[in-house]
Amino acid sequence: MLRRIAKELKEHAPFTALGALTGIAIMAIIVFGNISSEISYAVFYTLHPGHVLLSALVTTAMYVRYKKCKFWVAVLIGWTGSIGIATISDVIIPFLGGTLLRVPMEFEVPFIEEWWINLLALAGIAIGYWKQTTRIPHFGHVLLSTWASLFYFTAFGIADWIPLLPFIFLFLFLAVWIPCCTSDIVYPLLFVGKD
Repeated sequence: MLRRIAKELKEHAPFTALGALTGIAIMAIIVFGNISSEISYAVFYTLHPGHVLLSALVTTAMYVRYKKCKFWVAVLIGWTGSIGIATISDVIIPFLGGTLLRVPMEFEVPFIEEWWINLLALAGIAIGYWKQTTRIPHFGHVLLSTWASLFYFTAFGIADWIPLLPFIFLFLFLAVWIPCCTSDIVYPLLFVGKD
């Protein structure tokens, strides 16, 4: 299992780096375009729910593809794999990154503050349960996660971002690379068993 995880992380690293570069380009546009934090907030609350939906779909589809199960088991795996890990990716890592960079950051937990995000997780679970498609949703999941993490920085933090861009790249990469590969691949397969 550890060899499989290492292989998946290695294969996803270049795409994750490319996604992080798109995030840096978007952040430069935000800074030079003098985009307000209110717009970043609105964009975050568009991208994060989309990330949760795709994450729930892929996590559930991956689990159900390898282990036939009752719907309530798929709900449990899909919900914890999407809500929990998307929160780590889109909120906790950017918050900790901003804090480490000494950027004043607000902390917000979207699935608690905006209850309807849980409904999107359930919709993703239902889709993944009945149609086990993973490739395109995983691709979308990774990009949405990158951009949601980026917009968490600009929605909930105030800083001179341009000198921090190399560090933001690092945090965007980490916020997507480990959590998203974990939720889409590792997490559901942990419950499949040896078969």
